Amino acid sequence: MHGSNSSFGGGNSLADASWDSPERIDRLQSLLSQRLGPEYVAQRPGPGGAGKLTYVEGWRLINIANEVFGFNGWSSQVISIQIDFCDQLDGNRFNVCASAIVRVTLRDGVFHEDVGTGSIDNARGKAAAFDKCKKEAVTDAMKRALRNFGNATGNCVYDKRYCAEVMKHKKEPVRNFHTSAMGRVLTLVVGASGRVVVSSTAERLRLCKCFWFQYLTTSSSSTTTRPPCQR
Repeated sequence: MHGSNSSFGGGNSLADASWDSPERIDRLQSLLSQRLGPEYVAQRPGPGGAGKLTYVEGWRLINIANEVFGFNGWSSQVISIQIDFCDQLDGNRFNVCASAIVRVTLRDGVFHEDVGTGSIDNARGKAAAFDKCKKEAVTDAMKRALRNFGNATGNCVYDKRYCAEVMKHKKEPVRNFHTSAMGRVLTLVVGASGRVVVSSTAERLRLCKCFWFQYLTTSSSSTTTRPPCQR
């Protein structure tokens, strides 16, 4: 996963296992009991600059949940969200704090929910401050709800001894990073004849569909251009 190219837990995906099978429950329990390696955690200065806070970034925790439960094996729901306070300062600046409650539900109906907060000080605009605080609160609440399922979904970072030890280990570098595995924008090459050249049959079919849609939506005009696959 991010930080290493191997999937979490050594590839023990639960996507194909029955949700009611003892095998799935055992494998899920095994995965959730694993503490996260240094590739999954980060640190930042603690509140007031005192010490360091070890945490798992929101996007990374979503990836972990997708690998452990499957992309269709869990869901999150915002139960409530509110602005706790919005204090206006001199110069049209604001101190804002928001809180949210998020519920994370597994496919078999088991769920946990928790509260999260987001805040900003001395923000220049109220709208931007509300936007940041609400998103931050929802992400924080989702992370706190996910951690209730086990160490693998973030609970381990609340163990101070674990946090002190995990950062002593070297993070594995990202290997085998190939752009061929990325979803890329289709590059169109126009030849000397003015026709669009594509490198594969699949790309040609996809391109023709786009041109056919454009052709049909503009067919009422006095001049029309036929799609390249029909020229």
